[in-house]
Amino acid sequence: MGVSDPLAARLRGLLVGAAVGDALGLPAEGLSRQRIRRLFGTCWRQRLLFGYGMVSDDTEHTVFVAQSLLRHPAAPERFARRLGWCLRGWLLSLPAGIGFATARAIGKLWLGFPPNRSGVYSAGNGPAMRVAVIGACFATDANRRAAYIAASTRLTHTDPKALTGATAIAELAAWIVRERLTERPALEAFVALLRSCGPEDREWLAAVDAMAQAARDDVAVPDLADRLGLARGVTGYIHHTVPVTAYAWFRHCGDFRRTLTAVLDCGGDTDTTGAIVGALAGAMTGTAGIPAEWRSRTADWPRSLSLLEAIADRLSAVIATGRPADPVRYFWPAIPLRNLVFLLIVLAHGFRRLLPPY
Repeated sequence: MGVSDPLAARLRGLLVGAAVGDALGLPAEGLSRQRIRRLFGTCWRQRLLFGYGMVSDDTEHTVFVAQSLLRHPAAPERFARRLGWCLRGWLLSLPAGIGFATARAIGKLWLGFPPNRSGVYSAGNGPAMRVAVIGACFATDANRRAAYIAASTRLTHTDPKALTGATAIAELAAWIVRERLTERPALEAFVALLRSCGPEDREWLAAVDAMAQAARDDVAVPDLADRLGLARGVTGYIHHTVPVTAYAWFRHCGDFRRTLTAVLDCGGDTDTTGAIVGALAGAMTGTAGIPAEWRSRTADWPRSLSLLEAIADRLSAVIATGRPADPVRYFWPAIPLRNLVFLLIVLAHGFRRLLPPY
C-alpha cells in the first residue's frame, strides 16, 4: 500500500477514497442514470470544473469526525461535543449543500441542546457518510466502536434506521481493517455481519436478503438498485444508500475503479454514495489502488488530499498509543471564501445540466 504502518495505510486509503468518490460523484448528484449517460457518457472522470473535482459535505463531515477522534479517542461524549462544535462552525462557513435533518440538528445545537438531544427523527444518510473512519479506528474494540457510532449518529439523526445504516458501514470498515482484507470475503460472512447490524429492523433485513440473492444471481449493482425500486437513482434514505454501497463493495472487492463506477452508474445521490463506497474501497486498496488520474484531479484547498493523509497518519499514532493528539492544523479562515467559489462553480454546473443532450 506504500505506507509502512498498516493502519495508517488503510486510513489513508479510506479518507482519500472518500474524497475522490465524493468529488467524482458530485457533478452527477440528483441525476437519473439515463440522464448521466446522456450528459457524461460512460467514462467517469473529474469534471466539476475544467477536468478537476472538489469535495462536498461528505468529505467535510469525515474530516470533522477524524479530527474529533484525534482529540478524544477514549471519551465518546467529549468526542460528540467536539464534533457538535465542528458542525456549528461548518454551518457558519456557508456550505453549499446541507441536508435538512442535519441543518435542523445544527440549529438545535446552536440553541443550546446537548449533543445527545440535538438529533432529529430522520433516516437520512448523513450518519453513514461520516462513520467509516470510526469503524476503522476501533476495528478491534467492539464496545468503543458501538459507543462512537451511536454518539456520531444521534448528534444529527435519531431514527433507529439511521443507526442501523451507520453501524453497517462502520462494521464493514472495521472488518476490512481487522482482518486486513485484500479480497472478497465469503458471502455467508458478509450477510451475517450485515444482519447483525439491525436484527430487529425488518426493512433492513429484507434489504440484506436482497443483497444476498443478488450476489447468488451474480447481478450488477444497478440491477440490485432496480430490485430495490431505485431505477431512477439512489435516494438519500439510508436504507437505500447503504445496501447499494455495501453490495458494490462486496461485488467488486479490491477493485476501486469498478466499485466506484458501479455505484455512480446507479445515479441519484452520487456524491454521498461515492464517498461511502470510496471509503470502503479505499480502505481495501490503500491510496495506491485509487486511480492516479482521479486523485491528481481532486483539487481542493484547504481540505486537500494531503491534509487527509496527514490526519490518517496522526490518527494511526493515536490509536496505537491511546494518547490524544492535537487536530491537524490547516488554514481554516480560507473556508468561507472557498465555499463561495465552490457555490458559484456548483451553480454554473447546475445551469449546464439544464442544457441538452436530453
